[in-house]
Amino acid sequence: MGKKANGINAGSKLSKRRKKFRWSDITYKRKALNLKKKSDPLEGSSQASGIVLEKTQVEAKQPHSGLRKCVKVQLIKNGKQVTSYLPGDGASKFVDEHDEVIIECIGGAKGRAKGDIPGIRWTVIKVNDQSLEALLAGKIEKARK
Repeated sequence: MGKKANGINAGSKLSKRRKKFRWSDITYKRKALNLKKKSDPLEGSSQASGIVLEKTQVEAKQPHSGLRKCVKVQLIKNGKQVTSYLPGDGASKFVDEHDEVIIECIGGAKGRAKGDIPGIRWTVIKVNDQSLEALLAGKIEKARK
């Protein structure tokens, strides 16, 4: 590649060059082509509601051991199935099959899984329109359906 253009009228050439080379940056490419929205089951939104299909347990990654409590959720907006983490001690007692839950992104690097939970990218925040945090703290009791 030759030398960069310089001089009094080089502005458009420089900006054209910059535009061309930005495509080699993966974060720019993902944003420009809307790849997150296309591949994400939540379709770019921060939260989504779904119906609990079953309760599962996922083994933690090395060097940790333990079973992380999770639920399989079918999203209402598009019917896609995702596995979602239940945070907190005893959270699985408050969630039953066919309950309506609201899930959100777990906040791992680049939207991937976080910590020692393999392949799980979402966490449950509400069960039947009640905050899971408040249920765990004992501030409210689980509503009858």
